[in-house]
Amino acid sequence: MKNVKLIAFDLDGTLTQHKSPLSPENRAALVKLSQKYKLLMAGAGQCRRIFDQMEHFPIDIIGNYGMQYARYNPETKDIDILRNESVTACDRETVEARVNALRRDYGYTEYKGNNVEYHPSGCLTFPILGTKADIADKLAFDPDRKKRRVFYDRVVADFPEYTVFIGGSSSFDMAPKPYDKYYALDLYCKEHGLTHDQVVYVGDDYGPGGNDEAVFKSDIPSIKVDDYRKFPEYMKEYLED
Repeated sequence: MKNVKLIAFDLDGTLTQHKSPLSPENRAALVKLSQKYKLLMAGAGQCRRIFDQMEHFPIDIIGNYGMQYARYNPETKDIDILRNESVTACDRETVEARVNALRRDYGYTEYKGNNVEYHPSGCLTFPILGTKADIADKLAFDPDRKKRRVFYDRVVADFPEYTVFIGGSSSFDMAPKPYDKYYALDLYCKEHGLTHDQVVYVGDDYGPGGNDEAVFKSDIPSIKVDDYRKFPEYMKEYLED
């Protein structure tokens, strides 16, 4: 703890419920932590979405697994996007064919909306229930991720050019290699003169296929959060005066 200079966080499931704002208790904990440490968000989504969800909490943000980076500007009380990378457009025909094969082989041929969601960064989402599925159906589909873990290895094998994550409640998220949260944090350390033992990462998605897994399996010290409502308890040692 004496060496720690930076604490990096996941958002959904770690600090908040999915796509929800910070609770007053968790916001207060972040404010107190910021008095002792540099704070950083390391997210799967875009920096702007993360910043808005946090209701403009003053924090720097890594987005899209390292493809985006935003610095908080105290003068404007907004974020400045300093990095916004994207990859060459993918071959949608082959992507659709691979997803259709997965749907046929595992019995998910019925869906609402689009078969695949294509993001400007080059990231992909394979929404098992489709892009227009009802939110209630999404939340009820696979809360323990058992359904998706059945064929996670197959998705990984079928999309070798991507890092594949079991995302949200009913999808697979894919980031162009080499991007993932470990890659993003390692790059941040190199750019800011930090060693890995000066960083602590806090996340909830540390299991197989989780988007925090790469960090938890690395040499960066990590804290597991299993209930975002108890976030201050997980951070007790760092919050103590």
